[in-house]
Amino acid sequence: MILQALNRYYERAEDMPREGWVRRGVDYVLVLDELGECINIEAIGEQKKGKTVPREMLVTAIGKQAMKHTNSGKDANLLWDNASFVFGTGNKGHIKLDSFISTIQEWLEGLDDKGVKAVRRFCSRILADPGSAISLVERFQLKEDFDKRDPVLIFRLVSDLDGIHLRPAVRTAYEAALTSAKSGSDLRGNCLVTGDRDVPLAPNESVIKGVWGGQPAGCNIVSFNARSFESYGKRERNGENAPVSLRASFAYTTALNHLLSSKQRMQVGDTSTVFWAEEAHDLESALPDLFGEPPKDDPDRGTDALKALYAAVQSGKFMVGSADTRFHVLGLAPNAARIAIRFWETAPAIDLARRIRQHFEDIRIVHAPREPEHLSLFRLLTGIAVLNKADNIPPNLGGEVMRAILEGLPYPAPLLNLAVQRCRAEQARKNQNGEPLPNVSYPRAAVIKASLNRLIRNRNTNEREYLPMLDPSNTNPGYLLGRLFAALERIQEDAAGGARNLNATIRDRYYGAASSTPAAVFSTLLRLEKHHLGKLPQGLAIVRERLVGEIMNGFDPGTFPPRHLAMPDQARFALGYYHQRQAFFTKSESANDNQEESK
Repeated sequence: MILQALNRYYERAEDMPREGWVRRGVDYVLVLDELGECINIEAIGEQKKGKTVPREMLVTAIGKQAMKHTNSGKDANLLWDNASFVFGTGNKGHIKLDSFISTIQEWLEGLDDKGVKAVRRFCSRILADPGSAISLVERFQLKEDFDKRDPVLIFRLVSDLDGIHLRPAVRTAYEAALTSAKSGSDLRGNCLVTGDRDVPLAPNESVIKGVWGGQPAGCNIVSFNARSFESYGKRERNGENAPVSLRASFAYTTALNHLLSSKQRMQVGDTSTVFWAEEAHDLESALPDLFGEPPKDDPDRGTDALKALYAAVQSGKFMVGSADTRFHVLGLAPNAARIAIRFWETAPAIDLARRIRQHFEDIRIVHAPREPEHLSLFRLLTGIAVLNKADNIPPNLGGEVMRAILEGLPYPAPLLNLAVQRCRAEQARKNQNGEPLPNVSYPRAAVIKASLNRLIRNRNTNEREYLPMLDPSNTNPGYLLGRLFAALERIQEDAAGGARNLNATIRDRYYGAASSTPAAVFSTLLRLEKHHLGKLPQGLAIVRERLVGEIMNGFDPGTFPPRHLAMPDQARFALGYYHQRQAFFTKSESANDNQEESK
C-alpha cells in the first residue's frame, strides 16, 4: 500500500524527473570545445553556511549507480559521474575511466553528435595519458578540492547553454535505448505495485537517500541479502522475490527521494517523516509549520498554521484540496543498510486534521506571556530530554508520539514517565546566575496534561479531564498535593521577600520526596508553614492560610497525607504544582493591571 501510494504521487507530480532521469547534486561543469579540449572547469555549487552545496541538476539514470556505486569500478554513469570515473583517478581509476567510455559506447552507439564526440575525445586523451587529468585540475587551481573529495562532474560544449547529456539528439537517442533495453529484458513478470502483467521487472531497488542516520550512500526498503530470505526457490538479487516493474520501481523510489529532500519532510526524533496527499492540499505545507520549530525571522508561523487548522476543522473546508482527499504520512528510520517503516498512516484530510487539532488541544496549558503559544513537537521532546538536548531524546520515542497523534491513540508511556522524572531530577535547577529555574516547565506540563487526558479518555474512567488552567474543583489527591506543595513554597518565598533571597526553597529539598512519598515530608512542611506565616503581613498571611485550608479540605478524612504516589499520580502532582504556581503569577499580574487602571 505504501509503494502504491508513492507510485500514485509520482504520477500526479509535475516537478519530478521522468523515467530514466534523476536529480543529483553537481559540483563542476567541464566546458569542452568540439575537439574535446577542456576550456574551463566551472564551479556551480552554492555557498551555504560556509559550505559548498552541490546544485541539483537533471542527469541520466541508467541504473542503481545513479544513486550509489558498487566497489567494482565498472558501473559508470552516462555522460556524468564522479571525478574518479571521468578522470580515472584514485583506486581502480583506469577501470573506472574505461567503464565511463564503454558506457557511452553502449548507450549511444552510432550517434553522430558533436557533443558526444567531444566527450569521447576528452576521455580518450585522459586514458592515454593519465597524468593530463592531474595537470588539468592543477591548471584551474582545483587540486585541493579534488584531493579532499570526489566531486560530481558533467560536460557542456562551449557553444551550448545546457549540458551535453541534455542536447536534443542525445536525449532522443538515450530514451530510445532505454525503451529498447526495457523491452528486451529477460526478467519479466507481474508487478506487485501496479498489477501490470508480463512487464520488465527491476533487478534491484534504487537506493533511498535522505533518511536521517542512514547510510550516506543510500538504503533500501525492499532488499534481500541472504539465501534464507528467498521464497519458493526464487533467486535473491534479480527481482523475482518481490517482483516490481522497472517503471513502478523508478516511480516510487524517485517520489520518496523527492519527498525526503523537499519541504514535505520533517525530522521527529530519529524518525524521518514525509507526507503527501492524493492531490494538491493545504496540509502538505501546513504540517512542517504545525510540528516544526518556527524560523527566527517568522516566529508566528506555527501559531498562524494552527489558527488555519482550527478554522479548517470548524468549517470542514480547506483553501486548497478537498476534505475527503486521502492524506498519507510515512515515518522512516535507519536499520543497518535498510530502512525501517516506523509508522504509516493514511486517512481523509479532515480526519487527520481533527486528530492533529486534538493533539494541540491536549497540550494547551496556561503559560507565561513571554512563552510561545504554539509548542512544536521538537520543543515537547527536548523538554523531557536530559539537558533539553535533542541528542538525548530516546530512540523511537519521536516516531511513537507522532503515530499516537496521527492515529488518535494514547501517547506512549515513556513520554509521561520521562516528563515526571525530569521534574524530579531538576528540582533544584538554577541558571548561571544562581537564580531558580522551574523544574515543571511549560513543555513538561503540557506533556503531562496531554498524556493524562488521553489516558482518561482511552480508559473511559470517571476521572475528569484536566483543564489548561487551575481547576480548584479537582479533588484528585495527587493534584491537590501538588497544589498544596506550590502554596507552601509560595509562603516560604513571601516570608523571605522572594525566592532570590533563599539559598534553597522547599522545592529544592523536598520536591522529589513530596511527589513520591508524601507521608514522609508533608508533616515537616506544614510545621514550617506556621513558622513562615508568622513573618508575613497579617493580610497576606490570612490569604495564604485560607488557600492552604481550601486545598486541605479537598482531601477525604483520614487520607492525608498518602504514603505513596504511583507514577500517574506523580504526574498529577506535577500538574497541580504547575497550575498553582501559574495561578499565583496570573493573579499578581491581574492585580497590577487593576492598580494601573485605577490611577
